Amino acid sequence: MPNRRSDEQVIAEPNTVAALLRERGLRVTPQRRAIFAAFEGGRAGHPSADEVYRRARSQLPELSRGTVYNTLNEFVSAGLLTVVSIGRVQLYDANTADHHHFRCRSCNRLYDVHPIGANKISLTDDFFMVEQTTVLLDGFCGECASPSAA
Repeated sequence: MPNRRSDEQVIAEPNTVAALLRERGLRVTPQRRAIFAAFEGGRAGHPSADEVYRRARSQLPELSRGTVYNTLNEFVSAGLLTVVSIGRVQLYDANTADHHHFRCRSCNRLYDVHPIGANKISLTDDFFMVEQTTVLLDGFCGECASPSAA
């Protein structure tokens, strides 16, 4: 699976999810549980809000789109998720460890990557104070670049 990470923390136990939400100052509700479950413990890749909505509704059919959007924002603020912006599209990442992304221009899959030297990037101008470096690499994944993919 292309979005699988060796450094991921898989959260499967409902009690663990409840403890994690409480630890971050969030009430444990069926809606938050269903939305968090949509990330499949980190194995769900980088879903959009609409994908999260579809997945969470399979668990909780009465869930509203607004609740999903609001909850995703709460999860980002609480440090449970990060946002990956690609153009005007926002994707959500349950991997909050320091990493960057590679997007395949052919299949549009997004991969977590660890480029060498990416965290050493700096600016020569003292006018800016860099707090975070985000690298998005574009190209072709191994499957799409292989001669058999053509």
